[in-house]
Amino acid sequence: MSITDTASSAAPPDTGTTPRLPARETWRALYRHFRPHRAVVALGTLLALFGTVAGLAQPLAAKALVERLGRDEPITGILLGLTALVVAGTAIQAVGSYLLERTAESVVLSARRSLVGRLLRLRLPEVERTQPGDLMSRITSDTTLLRAVTTESVVSAVTGGLGFVATLVMMALMDPVLLGTTLGVIVLIGGAFAFAMPRIAEATRRSQAAVGEISSRLERVFGAFRTVKASGAEARETAVVEAAAREAWRHGVKAAKWQALAGSSVGLAVQVSFLAVLGIGGARVAAGTITVAELIAFLLYLFYLIEPVSELVQAVTQYQVGSAAIARIEEAERLEVEDAATGAERGLAVGAGVAAVGGGVAAGAGVAAGAAVAAVGRAPASVVFEDVSFRYRDDLPYVHHGVSFEVPGPGMTAFVGPSGAGKTTVFGLVERFYEATGGRVLVDGRDVRDWPVAELRAAIGYVEQDAPVLAGTLRENLLFAAPDATEEQVRAVLVRARLDGLVERLPDGLDTVVGHRGSKLSGGERQRVAVARALLRGPRLLLLDEATSQLDAVNEQALRDVVAEVAREVTVLVVAHRLSTVTLADRIVVMDAGRVRAVGTHEELVARDPLYGELAATQFLASRG
Repeated sequence: MSITDTASSAAPPDTGTTPRLPARETWRALYRHFRPHRAVVALGTLLALFGTVAGLAQPLAAKALVERLGRDEPITGILLGLTALVVAGTAIQAVGSYLLERTAESVVLSARRSLVGRLLRLRLPEVERTQPGDLMSRITSDTTLLRAVTTESVVSAVTGGLGFVATLVMMALMDPVLLGTTLGVIVLIGGAFAFAMPRIAEATRRSQAAVGEISSRLERVFGAFRTVKASGAEARETAVVEAAAREAWRHGVKAAKWQALAGSSVGLAVQVSFLAVLGIGGARVAAGTITVAELIAFLLYLFYLIEPVSELVQAVTQYQVGSAAIARIEEAERLEVEDAATGAERGLAVGAGVAAVGGGVAAGAGVAAGAAVAAVGRAPASVVFEDVSFRYRDDLPYVHHGVSFEVPGPGMTAFVGPSGAGKTTVFGLVERFYEATGGRVLVDGRDVRDWPVAELRAAIGYVEQDAPVLAGTLRENLLFAAPDATEEQVRAVLVRARLDGLVERLPDGLDTVVGHRGSKLSGGERQRVAVARALLRGPRLLLLDEATSQLDAVNEQALRDVVAEVAREVTVLVVAHRLSTVTLADRIVVMDAGRVRAVGTHEELVARDPLYGELAATQFLASRG
């Protein structure tokens, strides 16, 4: 079984069943996101409260205005004071709103940096069991929802709650009877609001999961765009994406329905309260219990109550919406990542890692680059497998059953065997993409689990089976693993990988854009780019997973010569299916069904191993044909 086979067989999780976090964990995660910005949030909240206080004074000013009109007294001072209150309250709230909106964007930026830094350090099995599009959705759309809940929900809850309580206190001081009437209506209609809240959260959670599914489906289609077109599958794939879009629409509409119910319940409560207060208040005015000015002031407070109540509704609604996003972000942050260090080094790295949240990508790149430079010019690596057993998951069969071999450096060692023998998995264990289930994998006599990951991989050049090329320019692809390489080193590796002719033909030379996944290059050109990228790294150990499979005969021979030359100074491990490559090897490891059958030279294995003899004869006949 190959890594690719296992990855495709691993069913992705049902993103629609992301568990909802308990309220305490949600608030803990929420506080962690806005904790670095708590001072600015507090200032914005304070300014919003100043605006609330200014608003609370307006009904009192209106009451004084009505009383002065009744006594036929001048009202110029009152009007100027009322205007000043309105302008000041509006200005203060605008400044507070800007501070909070700016902080909200900063919260999203921090969350995205932290999440990207973590997801790029995920262990390979975690990535293989999760849809990439869903992970991308958590970085984009889920963090956008986080923006609302980390500031709008928290601040609206504080300002709305304080404004609500302050308004009720002023109304109670003015007339407790009318206050009781108001609260009775609000509590009665507020039941609809309480009923809608959990349904908003559930619908939003499912809508976000469906958005993640859309991203996953689109990533799948664009990753094999030519195959989709060649298979005439556009209509079928469109239907699949549309189904996910309809699912997102369905849950989005459901969330909108409950949000509309919650929002309208507030307006209905205020309007019914107004009618009730108007009727009962009119009767109290007629009875002489309160004055007309007091009734007008009370009605103004009632209308002013709309804002804090709306803020509370918004806070609760945003919390329900954001809690679903927080649950998905927390789930992503709990995925297992690779250790940057090992042993005692891990303890030293923890504090630095926490202090550098969000900077993991750049820091990791710097460590790798520095380690790569240190690896240049050092002795070739040795590789030893000691009774290694391995399986990709506990519910899958073993891929390796007690694999043992030794590879001293330098020189070339070829791995041959039928498909599914476990050859590519050897490379995954050496690179520490996977951990051995049993036994030990040693590089330079040291268990790979005791190596810091960056240091281990800095010593290795790796060319994958499908030789991926990243979107960007040819230069960016070559420098991807060795960003500090000089122009002379780049030119030298172009010649070695037989890419110099290609560069001369390209319209912009090394700065030519190669397209998504190298779509503007041929398969053989992509393979040579991958080889050049690995050689530019200056590795002590070079892993080539069928690196000449897509080359024509001339370029294959040229690249074989390059590999043979490199093998004089570097340890080269190659998975090969062509006899021409195998016969160049200093030693050959024959694998079958996850075991090592034999180790030797071509001549030795032809004479004593039937499976290798059959493979060699088949390859020889295929070459002649």
